[in-house]
Amino acid sequence: MRAADPGLFGPSSVTWHLHGDPVMWIAGVRALYLQALHPRAVRGVMQNSDFRKDAWGRLMRTANFVGTLSYGTTEAAEKAGARVRRIHRLLKATDPGTGEVYGVDEPELLLWVHCAEIDSYVEVARRSGFPLTPAQVDRYIGEHRESARMVGLDPEGVPANRAELDAYFARVRPELAAGPEARAVDDFLQRPPTPLPLVPARELVWKRVANLAYGALPPYAHELYGRAAPAPGVVDVRLRATGNILRCIPARLRWQLPPKHILRAMTRLGPGSRPAPYKLRGRAAILDGPGRATRGDGGDSARWRTPG
Repeated sequence: MRAADPGLFGPSSVTWHLHGDPVMWIAGVRALYLQALHPRAVRGVMQNSDFRKDAWGRLMRTANFVGTLSYGTTEAAEKAGARVRRIHRLLKATDPGTGEVYGVDEPELLLWVHCAEIDSYVEVARRSGFPLTPAQVDRYIGEHRESARMVGLDPEGVPANRAELDAYFARVRPELAAGPEARAVDDFLQRPPTPLPLVPARELVWKRVANLAYGALPPYAHELYGRAAPAPGVVDVRLRATGNILRCIPARLRWQLPPKHILRAMTRLGPGSRPAPYKLRGRAAILDGPGRATRGDGGDSARWRTPG
């Protein structure tokens, strides 16, 4: 009998367990704030989509793409990647200062979007209490050279660990600025268009999410936006408290929300494939290598293997 397809990552990956955590929604908002600080990259978005009128649709399309890459079959992931690459090839942006017309699929722009996203997922998860060792962070970043390939990047040119990701941000830092487009993104994330009956919910819930995501940005991003943020320690406390609250919501209930990729993956691969933070915590000794940790989870950890 043919084994079920685990997809690009599979249950033995850090991605499988991390992307099932509810703080990923906060991480996604942080990524938007960070991505907007690259003038050429954010200009491509602003000139090719009306995100103000279809913000939630765009958000769901992005969530569907990430979910397909994380939990879908290999065929579904490859098709999703091909569709994104095809769309990007058709899109152009114009620099208002120089009149230069450029494609939104320029490698340096795709790389910025990718790195801002992966950094946001790691930072928000780690600071909110999700169990990630340094070795697991490195492995996660390395795993997403595969998602970088899906959007058209050469994986060999994509950071493969925390040190390489930090070096990338140090190199690109002089190119970043909070231009008009970044200000528009900031304004939008603070006050997205909302039907009148939902305005109280926006003020009570969404604004707190947006402020928490903003607070989790690196110090240089706060400097560029020129908007104060709480001290890092305060942000960590708030992230951990929010993570604890969100993780109290039963996973099965959370996963019933669209696009339901996790439930479909569990149906395909069996109940043992259920994403869970404790699985990473128990297997940390295997990932960290001999002599670096002594934790384990019995027989389950003995089955843990690093692909490749």
